Amino acid sequence: MATRTHYRACNLCEAICGLVIEADGDRILSIRGDREDPLSRGHICPKAVALQDIQNDPDRLKRPMRRQGKEWQEISWNEAFDQTAQGLKGVQERHGRDSVAVYAGNPTVHSYGSLLYGPAFVRTLGTRSRFSATSVDQLPHQFVAHQMFGHQLLLPIPDLDRTDFLLILGANPLASNGSLMTAPDVKKRLQAIRRSDGEIVVVDPRRTETAKLANHHFFIRPGADALFLAALLHTLFTEGLTDLGHLEAHTAGLDSLQDWVSAFPPQRVAGATGIDAEDIRQLAQRFAAADSAACYGRLGVSVHEFGSLCQWLITALNLVTGNLDSRGGAMFTLPAVDLVGAGRSRGHYGRWSSRVRDLPEFAGELPVAVLAEEMLTEGPGQIKALVTSAGNPVLSTPNGRQLEGALEGLEFMVSVDLYLNETTRHADLILPPTPPLERDHYDLAFHALSIRNTAKYSPPLFEPAEDARHDWQIFYALQQRLENKVSPLTRVRRHFLERRGPSTLLDHALRRGPRGSGFRPFGKGLTLKRLKEQVHGVDFGFLEPCLPQRLATKSRKIELAPEVLLKDRDRLGDFLEARSTSPQSEQGPFLLIGRRQVRSNNSWMHNYPRLMRGKARCTLLIHPQDAENLGLGGGESAKVTSRTGSIVVPVEVSDEVMPGVVSLPHGWGHSRPETRLQVASKRPGASLNDITDEHRVDPLCGNAALTGVPVDIERMPQAGAVRTPLTEPPRQQSGTETISG
Repeated sequence: MATRTHYRACNLCEAICGLVIEADGDRILSIRGDREDPLSRGHICPKAVALQDIQNDPDRLKRPMRRQGKEWQEISWNEAFDQTAQGLKGVQERHGRDSVAVYAGNPTVHSYGSLLYGPAFVRTLGTRSRFSATSVDQLPHQFVAHQMFGHQLLLPIPDLDRTDFLLILGANPLASNGSLMTAPDVKKRLQAIRRSDGEIVVVDPRRTETAKLANHHFFIRPGADALFLAALLHTLFTEGLTDLGHLEAHTAGLDSLQDWVSAFPPQRVAGATGIDAEDIRQLAQRFAAADSAACYGRLGVSVHEFGSLCQWLITALNLVTGNLDSRGGAMFTLPAVDLVGAGRSRGHYGRWSSRVRDLPEFAGELPVAVLAEEMLTEGPGQIKALVTSAGNPVLSTPNGRQLEGALEGLEFMVSVDLYLNETTRHADLILPPTPPLERDHYDLAFHALSIRNTAKYSPPLFEPAEDARHDWQIFYALQQRLENKVSPLTRVRRHFLERRGPSTLLDHALRRGPRGSGFRPFGKGLTLKRLKEQVHGVDFGFLEPCLPQRLATKSRKIELAPEVLLKDRDRLGDFLEARSTSPQSEQGPFLLIGRRQVRSNNSWMHNYPRLMRGKARCTLLIHPQDAENLGLGGGESAKVTSRTGSIVVPVEVSDEVMPGVVSLPHGWGHSRPETRLQVASKRPGASLNDITDEHRVDPLCGNAALTGVPVDIERMPQAGAVRTPLTEPPRQQSGTETISG
């Protein structure tokens, strides 16, 4: 067979880099960056090259698996679909519709077939017990967008290629290639800001790869970001540096915001944040004076107890300096498939709450921090069954050991997943979809988060096996078996959807979108056929101002002072008082933060040889002075203990972290038994989420607070150092209904 050249977008992270893949039959010869891709411009990171490892992974499941005790056996797809439907129906008949829970993991958003067909399956179940990785990630962004702009997906994106001043909090785009900011080749983009005499400032408890490239880096104590942001805004108001520009007439609540931040002057928050008051004032002045500026905060300021306040104050900072919806500031996309303009998925808040802890739903989902307790606490509505889709919550959600114990007590569990991993090993059935290179692809989410308006369609490179199923086919088959009464019209629609698949829905969305042709026979706009012809993708140019036209609030104004956020000032004030009166001691408790790595996006990246090369990356970063105080040396092992348990990890001594802070990367912990992850199990690491705390959440939206976790550090005797992670059961709790697993 002749060599083929295949163009596609990488779907292993948010950067969606364009690829050129050379293949000979079913063998990949090379993977390189596509220089003609308008967004990535030839850039790729190591993850893209690992696409071939997924395709050829001997551990990847290819047929449905049924658990028989501790053994697994292959079964047919019809058997698997029938048994799944019977199991789910049986649990709901015995315990009610909410007794079946659904969890969607991070990779779900990287498959447009799953995004288009998965929700219909969930609606058929009719359950309110819905969870996803959203509430251990970007939920505060969506919550604040819903409160301020009326739509959860109207998310401001830094205009990275045109800004003069970039302020970054809790983000490391050099490791992530952008996050909620699709920006491949971000290093060159940041270097271009520096070359044009622009300024980059990073505020982070660790001197990250991005911080090393910046003009300035400020250490900040974990969890204190909202205080810092409030002090910036306080300075702008007191020094008369606010100017809302073209949005002044379209903004409500400016006076309320000014009153809110008046409680947090720089001199009051300096001690709690670790940043001098004068530095805060000067930073606010430089931000306001820049011709264009953008403040961008990501995971590090989302996954703590004030994540919603942080995202609100970041947006407010951009707005009151005239940098929201303005060139070089924080802008909004107008993608070819416009999820905002379609009028759906606006979001809703607090229509129901979790049964045990009374945390609110957002957009139909409950916070995943309550998942285990909803399984373990008896009573009406107790979760008795679980469906997971492309997720590994045992390693990716707080107090994974507790969740692990809860999974063992379920009556039924099914997983749509490629692997027998730390979570799916508890399932009764595993339904494996096709891998990325065997299905077509369009980035519904990440084109909507990009620093440029672009579009790109990726056809499949390889034909799937005859007995393989795409994820959308799995969800559709299950939906059919779960539906009770079906009208003739529904039967026709089913036949259409089953035969044509998600590409037909994509074509309709493109035609209806702002770049589309509509359904006119000779329309000149975008269609799927025309997009397929542009193998490198289509560039629609820079982001453009779009407010107030795209606002979805009832007032048709930006709500700068939502009541739910204003009410949270006392809690932030209490936090400030506690930090001011009880400074951290020299030897603990320490505050634990996460760490992003290019080769380790999530737990599902750890079974690919090309990504696991090099030195061990699951290490505990600790400041030299703290290490000396504890008698710790590099390469030795330390025991890290929180309220929920302990792990043992190798130590890496580094002044990258500020004193009193330790850092551990996310997604490791591959030492659980009965998994099939040959590569990952050889370098298992320890799970950060064995010691994160499910009780630490942002109470406004329920997002898990995974950073700033108080921990104790203890040197392990050298003779007893271990190569695989050691775990201990959680400490005994009091005053809680949660049962420890």
